[in-house]
Amino acid sequence: MDLYKYEKELYSIGKTNIGGVDEVGRGPLIGPVVAACVVLPKDFILEGLTDSKKLSEKKRDLFYSYILEHCKAYGVGVVTPEEIDEINIYEASKKAMIKAIDEVNNKIAIDHVLIDAMKLDINIPSTSIIKGDANSISIAAASVVAKVVRDKMMYDLDKKYPQYEFCKHKGYPTKKHLEAINKYGLIEGYRKTYGPVKEVLNGNK
Repeated sequence: MDLYKYEKELYSIGKTNIGGVDEVGRGPLIGPVVAACVVLPKDFILEGLTDSKKLSEKKRDLFYSYILEHCKAYGVGVVTPEEIDEINIYEASKKAMIKAIDEVNNKIAIDHVLIDAMKLDINIPSTSIIKGDANSISIAAASVVAKVVRDKMMYDLDKKYPQYEFCKHKGYPTKKHLEAINKYGLIEGYRKTYGPVKEVLNGNK
């Protein structure tokens, strides 16, 4: 699979600043949804870069540092649990992506945006790519940045509330996480519109 296919097509028609966009954190019960936008240089190569979910944590961290060091620009968009409850996770994911794009666009003018599986209402030409994080080098880079940023937030939360073991499940509804919620209750940052959280709020443990 050619991870550079979409980028090559855009370079061939004169585009130079191509932003890859992805988000992470739709499924967790707690914490924000985080998106990243990354603009890579034309000659960027990182052997093994792919969808962040397919990489080990050690490799993600290494790739994260390499991407930030060698990219032309990057931006991160964060949408809080409160906003997720207010506007729903789909709209919150789009909002996080637009925030990330805006942050990059304030640094360099993006010519075209490659987006993982979503269509955004933006004033920049864009292409939505199904499974973009496994089909575009720019989106793969964005997926790594978003994942590492959000995981760091979960590690910070884990230090404050070790009994929930956020460092292990990152907020996703694993059996251990659900058991911890039922045992210790809810802390600030849980998404109140999500089923397992609603059950606890309604007293149906």
